[in-house]
Amino acid sequence: MDKKEIEYKIVELKDEYLQLQHNLEKLESVKGNLHPLEKRLAAIEEELSSLNTMLRDL
Repeated sequence: MDKKEIEYKIVELKDEYLQLQHNLEKLESVKGNLHPLEKRLAAIEEELSSLNTMLRDL
């Protein structure tokens, strides 16, 4: 991946993360099943960390 691809992927993941946080808040208010969203949020955090490391190493 080049720098632009990494930066684009980071922006996409951040957008997805914000949407999932919003959905999580909605589900909390109605006592929904939070586990799948929490799992995806954790995966996004790991992927963002990895991409930021790649970006720093370029």
